[in-house]
Amino acid sequence: MKFKRQIGQEVSVNLTPLIDVVFLLLIFFMVSTTFTRESRLQLRLPEASGKAALSAEQILEVQVDQDGQYAINGRVLSDTSLASLRKVLLSIAEGDLERPLLVSADARAPHQAVVRVLDAAGQIGFSKLSLATVETVDEP
Repeated sequence: MKFKRQIGQEVSVNLTPLIDVVFLLLIFFMVSTTFTRESRLQLRLPEASGKAALSAEQILEVQVDQDGQYAINGRVLSDTSLASLRKVLLSIAEGDLERPLLVSADARAPHQAVVRVLDAAGQIGFSKLSLATVETVDEP
């Protein structure tokens, strides 16, 4: 017995829909990806290059050393609390809140100690505040 052979059709896979889906996925991921650039702040604190503009007329100078101790016009404070600092500033200023207040802090002074001086001066009502900086020498 002789069987009739069926003519086989050529088997092929249509890749067009697969390529379309891959391109759509590629576009989706490109659009939905957030491109963040991680960076760290490199801070360089300002340095002064000019001369001091204030004269010595009745300036209140608050010095902050590296241990966070305060000295107002050369007088060292034993108590470094905010209330004590306000009280001494008021007594030395003698009610004259228009006097310039100069804050000079050691480079290694705690940041909180400097902020505490500025906070006390702001609560009292001093309006002429300035921070002392170190004049830099340009090296060739």
